[in-house]
Amino acid sequence: MATLDIGIAGAGLLGRLLAWRLARAGHRVTVFDPAAGPAPRFDGQGAAAFSAAGMLSPSAELDNSSAEVAALGWRSIALWREVVPRCGPPPAFAQRGSLLLAHRSDLGAAQRVLARIDGAATRRAQPLSSAQLTELEPGLHGAPHAWLLPDEAQIDPIATMQALHDTAVGATWRWGCAVDRVQPGALTIGDAERRFDLAIDVRGTGAHADLPVRGVRGETAWLHAPSHGLTRPVRLLHPRHRVYLVPRPDDIVFVGASEIESDDRSPVSLRSAVELLSAAHSVMPALAEARVLRLDRNLRPALPDNEPRIEREPGLLRINGLFRHGWLIAPALVEDALGALA
Repeated sequence: MATLDIGIAGAGLLGRLLAWRLARAGHRVTVFDPAAGPAPRFDGQGAAAFSAAGMLSPSAELDNSSAEVAALGWRSIALWREVVPRCGPPPAFAQRGSLLLAHRSDLGAAQRVLARIDGAATRRAQPLSSAQLTELEPGLHGAPHAWLLPDEAQIDPIATMQALHDTAVGATWRWGCAVDRVQPGALTIGDAERRFDLAIDVRGTGAHADLPVRGVRGETAWLHAPSHGLTRPVRLLHPRHRVYLVPRPDDIVFVGASEIESDDRSPVSLRSAVELLSAAHSVMPALAEARVLRLDRNLRPALPDNEPRIEREPGLLRINGLFRHGWLIAPALVEDALGALA
């Protein structure tokens, strides 16, 4: 590919991955975003990637996604293994598998989920006895049914977002610049139009004027639980809630997430907080003494079919609709989009 002058609208996960790859390939890259800077913000207004759990769970997501999303996920895990070591001090990345748990009263609902997973997954869920679960994760108690999903992974979104920004050598970042319109070869910011060889639109919910994208609200909790001991992501199979627990550095357990068809960015509701934390405590009793550090919320960008979309035309590339699968599928989507452009 010849050296191009590229303008990117949006500095979320896709924007940073694209800037990282394109700048390192020698292109002139300028990224525009309305945020004040590259650091995270937890007021419901920043990039959705900062509010994500960072679970790379292709098999588990088959509960509410397509086989195509799962295939993108397995490719992305392999790509993350390549990207992470090249981002300086490596962000937290681990591939130890993930766990599914169910209470006795929820076994029927869990079996329906497992049937969907095993019907489409390339790696089947492995049943665990109580002794096997205790050996893997001594801090988990209270759920008599457990399964291991091998080869699934996790990544630290905060550290990785910062690392992608810091190691996109040569990229120019224009903060406080909201892009109002993206056209072939042009980005419009206020009354000014900037011309480029290639314009890339990865604004997520900010692209609603050009795509039928909507926001799907998610709510999460950050808990400080010293010596919690959890090493793998855990999902509680429940008929009403998709509750998960994810270990993070600095003794943090990340708990999420509600899924609400709403573009409301207001603070977390009492109902969501109580339901999420009660469910987490039911399988990890040590969280009773954890301290609530943060209740976060954000909007995931979703298209009508909840599937990702890549649109290309001369001078223009759009990627959107990652829904709840941003960290799971972003590297593979970027690879596909850039491969087609080349």
